[in-house]
Amino acid sequence: MKIRTDFLPFGRPDFSDDEIAAVTRVLKSGWIGMGPETIAFEHELESYCNAKNVVTVNSCTSALHLSLLVHGIKPGDEVICPSFTWCSTANAAEYLGAKVIFCDINPETYCIDSNTVMEKVSEKTKAVIPVHMAGLTAEIDKIRAELPESCVIIEDAAHAFGASYDSGKPVGSSGNLACFSFYANKNLSTAEGGAIALSNLKMAERLRSLRLHGLSSDAWDRFTTLKKFTPEMLELGYKMNYTDLQAAIGRVQLARQGEFQARRLEIAEYYTSRLKKINLDILIQKDVLSPNHSRHLFLVELPLENIDKARDEIISGMRKENIGASIHYKPVHQMPYYAKKVHQSLPETERIADRIMTLPISAHMTVNDAHDVMDSFEHIIIG
Repeated sequence: MKIRTDFLPFGRPDFSDDEIAAVTRVLKSGWIGMGPETIAFEHELESYCNAKNVVTVNSCTSALHLSLLVHGIKPGDEVICPSFTWCSTANAAEYLGAKVIFCDINPETYCIDSNTVMEKVSEKTKAVIPVHMAGLTAEIDKIRAELPESCVIIEDAAHAFGASYDSGKPVGSSGNLACFSFYANKNLSTAEGGAIALSNLKMAERLRSLRLHGLSSDAWDRFTTLKKFTPEMLELGYKMNYTDLQAAIGRVQLARQGEFQARRLEIAEYYTSRLKKINLDILIQKDVLSPNHSRHLFLVELPLENIDKARDEIISGMRKENIGASIHYKPVHQMPYYAKKVHQSLPETERIADRIMTLPISAHMTVNDAHDVMDSFEHIIIG
């Protein structure tokens, strides 16, 4: 078969002349740090997510960390999260000295559900971090209904910008703190960055202080006022702020979300159609074509009993054909750092650990790119 001449990454941002013009405009303004562009972006995100407040930060990892911090998570507390996620989900609790309790996943959604959570709840449980895996939302309402009131929910929505809950309302509108990622391969990319959507104004104000050293005002506040010359440090904070350069890109990316979502759906529909024709009982995530799904990732679960190749062999073969297939994820509880500390059995997570792989999907891709992906996948598996 014909092999691509250029490498196709599993996820690539789509930047147009509009993003370039926006960055140029901010550069020419002379103000590139956190300022008016960031404020405007936060307000636009509030509207898009139907959230009362949005606070931008430098990464989703920082968003998760600060979200747990403002809820008072401390050493001795337990925080429940899935192991089938990126390590940031667990690390955010670890930073605060809390004990991470991993839970298993639903084998159809790859998200945690209320049963897997409630199995792990103890009197020390203070927070649960559901991950909206690949862009499919976890059953937040059901988890909330079964958890003690004293236990908070922090949504890891790194994959779920543009997704909706079962109710049809956008992720970020639940009233929980929902943490987004704007990393390079995300549905809305500003190279790096993240945001926290929440309903509580007082908590949002504290988050804005914590993201910038715990100060009472930021540089833009002081630049545009006749009164606030010297800030006060209110508490020990961090250097986790966003910038106007990033916000300028984000505002354009936000305006293009309809275009991006349509392309991701087109790619997912093509993959789904081709996979059915292979007829090897290859599984895909439940509801991947649903309007509620953001399709950040396209996950494939391989029927290893029906094929004569291991998962890593298939990925390696596709990469040799310039197709950037990947893995999301190796379970966190099997990572060396956590494996020394955690001894838990997670049957579903461990079952799929050697079976799951990710096919490239992004708004930058074309249907011809998707055709190359499936030709390579089928060629490697069937021969």
